[in-house]
Amino acid sequence: MSIASEILKMPSLSLGIEEEYLIVDQDTGKLIREASPKMLMDARLALGKQVSQEFFQSQIEVGTSVCKTVKEARDELIRLRRTVSDVVEPYGLAIIASSTHPNASYFTQRHTPRERYEILAQNMQVIARRMVICGMHVHAGIEDSNLRIDLMNQATYVLPHLLALSSSSPFWEGYDTGLMSYRIAVWNELPRTGLPEHFESYADFERHVSILVHAGVIEDSTKIWWDIRPSHRFPTLEMRVADICTRVEDAVCIAALYQCWLHMLWRLRRENQRWRSYANMLLYENRWLAQRYGIDGHLIDYGKGEMVPYPELIEELLSFIMQDAEDLGCMEEVEHARKILERGTSAHWQRNAYQQAIAEGATPEKAIKAVVDLLIEETMKGVI
Repeated sequence: MSIASEILKMPSLSLGIEEEYLIVDQDTGKLIREASPKMLMDARLALGKQVSQEFFQSQIEVGTSVCKTVKEARDELIRLRRTVSDVVEPYGLAIIASSTHPNASYFTQRHTPRERYEILAQNMQVIARRMVICGMHVHAGIEDSNLRIDLMNQATYVLPHLLALSSSSPFWEGYDTGLMSYRIAVWNELPRTGLPEHFESYADFERHVSILVHAGVIEDSTKIWWDIRPSHRFPTLEMRVADICTRVEDAVCIAALYQCWLHMLWRLRRENQRWRSYANMLLYENRWLAQRYGIDGHLIDYGKGEMVPYPELIEELLSFIMQDAEDLGCMEEVEHARKILERGTSAHWQRNAYQQAIAEGATPEKAIKAVVDLLIEETMKGVI
């Protein structure tokens, strides 16, 4: 039986959100090089399996439990951020939810001494050493594996929109990169990143993965790091394109937009319709425009063949999913996108803080410290 002819049960669209934080010295704002084993033990005692080390010792990752609603996911994120902050604070440290540190040097960073990371460092060499970046991953529960693939094929359209709305990485090693999301530029250096291929079914996806596994290139599909992918561990479709949002309320908005977009795609399919699939060559153009200009720029309207201001496209997106937001009980959360457009993303705040400090006579180093201080404060906004 083909995918199109299957009778579908509505997916749960349950949510799970993973966030990666950078750990900084409260006094200097500098990124730490090594994490105290005792501090990590404290984190595990407080959060159990919901917290883990990332590739570098200066990073820490948290993950919510399976959440039925967006509001439940928000409460989980608040609890996780607050707990991690409470754990690191006695060590004179703080967390920042930013996809890059404004001036950390990747050459000084030390990776976590775990076998998985040792292998990654050996295989990727300097590319792995540059991965001092953090992201946000949103899992949406889709129990039917073929539906997972079908919705992935269509959901790629909205990924640039979500990237632009999340941008939090304008700086790299003390310089303004001119990009709203420099994290994506670093991430692109890894193999098996970017937009996924188009697959006819889950079996088709597995067949392609198995070639890489049998060739010894990867152990399993966890080493496929696309912007969106079927999770290897869970029956979910995992969105990975977004920068980490400095404020919890922005992270919740993006998770809600993603959940509603998938609900809309399922609703269309139930009505024997579907969202048009576009070639990756077109999607990559919008991905780049989102990476470079964020919400300040334009994206391509593929149907018109024209560049359209990002705010207009967000209004169009909201009009598509408003019925779904009502069904899922997250109208307020998706409409928060308009507030982000009004007051900017983290990338805007960081640039503004730096420029204001310079205008007031600060040295570049002190201006960077002002950016980190802002990130510490904004990371905990609405959390404490």
